[in-house]
Amino acid sequence: MQTTVEMVSNGLTLRGMLHKPEHTEHPVPAVLMLHGFSNNKMETGWMFVALSRMLERRGIASLRFDFGGSGESDGDFMDMTISGEVSDAKRILEYAKSLEFVDPERIGVLGMSLGGVVAGILAGKHTQDVQSLCLWAPAFVASEHVRSGRVGEMDITNIKEEGYVQIGFGGLRLGSGFVEDVLQLDIAGLASGYDKPILILQGDRDTAVPLSSTRQFMEHYGGKAKLEIVEGAGHMFERFEHRTMVLERTARFMIEQLGLMQEYE
Repeated sequence: MQTTVEMVSNGLTLRGMLHKPEHTEHPVPAVLMLHGFSNNKMETGWMFVALSRMLERRGIASLRFDFGGSGESDGDFMDMTISGEVSDAKRILEYAKSLEFVDPERIGVLGMSLGGVVAGILAGKHTQDVQSLCLWAPAFVASEHVRSGRVGEMDITNIKEEGYVQIGFGGLRLGSGFVEDVLQLDIAGLASGYDKPILILQGDRDTAVPLSSTRQFMEHYGGKAKLEIVEGAGHMFERFEHRTMVLERTARFMIEQLGLMQEYE
């Protein structure tokens, strides 16, 4: 069963989608899905929608919200920061734990690209509440990119003087607060506290987030993270076969880590 939901975070109404398995009399696991930079709760190629429906058929609920300033949620994208999205993610986690049909001890988190950074920080700060963590092409290089004056293909060297930079996706503007926030964040320190298994999926042709940087960041996890490379895939898992592998492997990981009620096995 798929229903629209709303909640308030930092004074903004966040709008999302809840997928709840049918015909269950017991609390079920749940997965929170955190979208990437300038994206929304459906994600590229509607991959979050497909995964939500896959999990629902297997007895796992899911929540996918638009962060503040993105998609259908309130706010202006120009005001987005990683810290702000981490705050939103915490509220989503609290919301999931409040649902009477969700088992609060079996909650997983999935993050895509910059949403993977948000997911990593959320899990690191709330490790007791997150039982599984899956990251798709996590953009842990955000700090390095900002220090180099670029975010992806964007030149952001003048962002502080101008107050914003046009990012080239639908006429959106990225505010200077994003840069200031990234530079003061200890992403590795915040994320590395997570103490349970982590699955990372990334294409070997990812030009936005180099595989070498992902491997380097994995050292902060001390062997808890497993990297599975999707051969031939770019940052957004562009082809059907890439998408299928990522979805199936993610669903299997969540099932393995969160478990299922007997009626769905």
